[in-house]
Amino acid sequence: MSDKKQKNQVTRARMAGAYLTSVISISLVLLLIGFAALLLANASSVSRYFKESLQVTVMLQDGASEDDAALYASKVSSLPYVKNARIVTREEGERELAQMLGEDFLSVFESSPVPISVELSLKAEYVEPDSLKFVTSTLQAASPLVDEVSCQQSLVEALNANMTRISLVLGVFVLALLVISFALISNTVRISLHAQRFSIHTMKLVGATLSFIRAPFLWRSVLQGFISSLLALAVLAAGLNVMRTSFPALFSIIDLRATAIAGAAVVVSGVLICLVSTFFVVTRLVNTTRDNLYV
Repeated sequence: MSDKKQKNQVTRARMAGAYLTSVISISLVLLLIGFAALLLANASSVSRYFKESLQVTVMLQDGASEDDAALYASKVSSLPYVKNARIVTREEGERELAQMLGEDFLSVFESSPVPISVELSLKAEYVEPDSLKFVTSTLQAASPLVDEVSCQQSLVEALNANMTRISLVLGVFVLALLVISFALISNTVRISLHAQRFSIHTMKLVGATLSFIRAPFLWRSVLQGFISSLLALAVLAAGLNVMRTSFPALFSIIDLRATAIAGAAVVVSGVLICLVSTFFVVTRLVNTTRDNLYV
């Protein structure tokens, strides 16, 4: 009797070890899905950050004063496409040029060649090639003191083209990863259930229906997928926390709502993939003949 009890304990320990190994394996796969989903979900936030980091420089005429610049900045700040405005005085402009050209560059001029300017950050939805033409003309006509408006048109076109390519590549990557993940998790579930093939066959012999046999395995797979996804999300959350403390500027780009949606997608993916995989594996084992159980 003690030998039988000991054998049962060993069997339970092996099944628990196999279950734990399966959960960890699925968690690692879901971690990759979560990382890719996180990148895809925040692609628009990253695009918005870079677009709003681009500066539109409005250079005023030589006779313009700082009061004129302040009045102009106040006027254009009320425009719907302007996020913020900052006045760059002659002294600031001279210091910036001195860093690039050397401290003695002003000695060849009788008066400062650096004009007062206003740097504008636009809202992301207006940082488009067509919109910038309208914005430039509006800023130019906002005051007779405006000498030139520089908006980095070529850089905006390159940024939009690259962000479109990046989003497309990420979408294809996530799709391919889902297919690969389904194959890997299905294989993990198959190996986990293979040890219970004789129990499944015994249930079949005593007259249990297919749905009755499948039910406990399906519920167990839902729990397995849920636990695995939570472990994957815990690792991702730890990574985001490290980013928040070590790289706060980078963390500020992340859209928390989109990140929450990506996390929910990981949970749904984990549960669905485990559920579908278990459904097909158990169905195949039920339909397997006795002779093939030993293969």
